[in-house]
Amino acid sequence: MDDHDLLRMTPGPTEVPERVRERMAEPSRNPDVEPEFVDFYRDLTEKLDPIYGDGDVAILGGEGILGLEAAVASLVDSGDEVLCIANGLYGEGFADFVDLYDGKATVCGGDWREPIDVDAVERELETGDYAVATMVHCETPTGVLNDLEPMLDLLAEHDVISVVDAVSSLGGTPVPTDRIDVVLGATQKCFSAPPGLTVCAVSDRAWARIESVETRSFYASLEPWKTVIQDEWFPYTHLTANLQALDAATDLLLEEGLDSVYARHEAAAERCRERADDLGLEVYPDDSLASPTVTALDLEGRATDLQAQIREEHGIVLSTGLGDLEDDILRIGHMGNNAQIDRVDRTMDALEAALE
Repeated sequence: MDDHDLLRMTPGPTEVPERVRERMAEPSRNPDVEPEFVDFYRDLTEKLDPIYGDGDVAILGGEGILGLEAAVASLVDSGDEVLCIANGLYGEGFADFVDLYDGKATVCGGDWREPIDVDAVERELETGDYAVATMVHCETPTGVLNDLEPMLDLLAEHDVISVVDAVSSLGGTPVPTDRIDVVLGATQKCFSAPPGLTVCAVSDRAWARIESVETRSFYASLEPWKTVIQDEWFPYTHLTANLQALDAATDLLLEEGLDSVYARHEAAAERCRERADDLGLEVYPDDSLASPTVTALDLEGRATDLQAQIREEHGIVLSTGLGDLEDDILRIGHMGNNAQIDRVDRTMDALEAALE
């Protein structure tokens, strides 16, 4: 089947709308020498404020993982204790970056089928001397959406800098951005723009800490981004075409209205899970933890074969799980431009046919 005919219902990268593709193809300014580029960048960061909250928005050239590394590289000094609150792959992965930058990571959690243990987090905060804590809002590999509020309450009580990976939730479901010190997002999920940019919002408290840390990276350092607009200088040549695409994608979100966008994601998720229940399939780990942006179905060893069959016979691209769950979980991404009932129905029709 021709690639152009495929329906890609993966949890990112998501399908890019025509208006975004067209904007990406427009002529680009030279970001290194044309002052008009600074105005465009400033306007884009301000446009992102309703989604990212009150912090200073910085847009880095690099896929979303860059944001996770940059947050650690910029906030963690050698020997600093960091609490990595985790119930999934990316939550645990923060610890690898902490180790890379000579911090001391403590992973609190571990069971991917359970919500974060708030009591365990409280015990760690009371016994440790943590400077920074990391966590994930939506764990895309399992489709789990974490309730951040109890953890943010505890981190505020213990004066710990909060870092949240919200890559798979921003623009698809509400995120308590006003309470988070560093909010990490990316373009290829709910924004339905091409991969290639990390977007983050940084609080004044986080900037103060960043300025006190001796960052051992250039490309992954957030510090230069605090003053790029005032200085009219960027640490490297920016990805102008990607920025234009993000600008168009943000316009689409704001024109629809965030409340409407969130309701659309909820409706798509509900339809997906109703159809799965009709087929006798269970959501991993269960409906109560599932995100509005992605549904993970427990297929017990059949996920990889079904993924291949659905692509070959029905022209629909789905994702399996990661790591040990690769053959057990089939993931349907109803996020961004794919959070539409007709696309969910086409996907579930294909899954139903493949199961017969």
